[in-house]
Amino acid sequence: MKLKMPISAWQQHETSSNGVMRSVKTQTTCVEGSSKVNTVNYPIVDKQITDEACQWQIMHGVAIKNADGTARHCPYSLAPMTMKRHVFDHIMNVTPMLTKLISQVSEDHAFLQSSLRSMANADPFFGRLLKMHAQIHGTEHAPLMAERKPLLLMRTDYMDDREQGAKVIEFNGIAAGMGPFGQRANELHDYMRRQWPDTYNTWVESPTAVPADNACLDQLAHGIAIAAQEIRSHFGGEGQRTFLMVVQKNEDNVYDQHLLEVALQQRGVRTVRRTFDQLSTQLSTGENQRLILKDIGAIDVVYLRAGYQYSDYFAPELCEDECCETLSQTRVFIEQHNVAVNATVGQQLATSKTMQMLLTMMTARDLTRWALSEEEALLVKSVLADMLPISAQSIAWFKADADKHAWVLKNQGEGGGHCVFGDDIVNKLASLKPEDYDAWALMQRLYPHERERPTIAVRDGKQTLVDDLVSEIGLFTAYFNGVPVTEYNGYAGYLVRSKPAKENEGGIHSGKGILDSITLIE
Repeated sequence: MKLKMPISAWQQHETSSNGVMRSVKTQTTCVEGSSKVNTVNYPIVDKQITDEACQWQIMHGVAIKNADGTARHCPYSLAPMTMKRHVFDHIMNVTPMLTKLISQVSEDHAFLQSSLRSMANADPFFGRLLKMHAQIHGTEHAPLMAERKPLLLMRTDYMDDREQGAKVIEFNGIAAGMGPFGQRANELHDYMRRQWPDTYNTWVESPTAVPADNACLDQLAHGIAIAAQEIRSHFGGEGQRTFLMVVQKNEDNVYDQHLLEVALQQRGVRTVRRTFDQLSTQLSTGENQRLILKDIGAIDVVYLRAGYQYSDYFAPELCEDECCETLSQTRVFIEQHNVAVNATVGQQLATSKTMQMLLTMMTARDLTRWALSEEEALLVKSVLADMLPISAQSIAWFKADADKHAWVLKNQGEGGGHCVFGDDIVNKLASLKPEDYDAWALMQRLYPHERERPTIAVRDGKQTLVDDLVSEIGLFTAYFNGVPVTEYNGYAGYLVRSKPAKENEGGIHSGKGILDSITLIE
């Protein structure tokens, strides 16, 4: 049975000589029968400690850009979560197999076209993606040879369910960022452990737990540098390897991106940043389908941190007859060249919610068609949560018989704000037209373990006591041309985002999420 120390017990402590604990005043509210604590009026630990940790973050690039060009520290947990070692080892071993599967599916162009056609008819954005895919690869009866080389930098997000164990929430094949922040979160907690050991041991779940190594920034840069070298070698190996990051206008998550760029620069790779709008007039074709960027030269790797939503292709100043045509064609143009690309349109389609549902509904034997052994396929199946398509029959079943809190309704959107929970699902399903059904899916809702003891979240320099923190764990992998390109057989590292259990949105930018890291217990 899980035992939590009453909040009142935490409030009784006075400040110790090392600033571990202060007597605090709090405002409490009752949520579903348990006491939840809002932002405290006075610091729980010595404010100098959290102020210095915030400054450490800014100094190490763990920051978010403000609209006025200044920066704020990324919200974080004062001490890491714990996870059973065998659970972490299991998902670390199976995630490269998932990436191998997605890598194979993303290059099965006839399967993508046939299996996603209904969803694309229901979702205009994926309809455009499927149209772009056909431009790049042709049709089943008239295939085309695409020159680009697939570089799959993927993040697979998990929750460790209380009863089912660790299960996949979603695949992220495009704009799968914050790997650098994941590594920095480990380093921040190590800094806390060494600098203020008493404070750290007071708030960590288990002082004897061992930190889980995380070299995500280094391994992603390693994999990208390998891909860049292979492309450069194909063209004779002369000159500096060059990496192009496609970014959104007015991006606020620039520091996570710049950390990756610095790591690449340290490996001798030149880095440049452009929006789709800029690229629409700056790209050209060189000899042997070499991709050329104006004023820069030949490009070896294109890495998309944009392109996962319609607005990334929206350019009203172009006065297009068909919305988003010009910038989406820029992406098609890139894939028609001999360059390493993440994410390809095929990879984006293969990591869609509908494809996740289709793979989940297949048997292990079905999955072996994509280069998995039956043993590997069974391991993959062990982490896939149940999913159901939306139809008149499934809507009727859900309304009459389903446990409304055992499911979540998802559309194809990336990031926060695309999920419907609990009783709201019935209303949402009732509002859908039949032609919209294929854009949505029901997924088994996951209820991860809550922390065994309260912890402190720090956001905008302010401390908040949280007694129901839960975590989402994203594991990164890197494959180039279907082959792992990290020093750990494709596994690159992890990102942990934690949030209060009562909050549905756990994103760092779009929700109540905070950066976190993992310690392992037996």
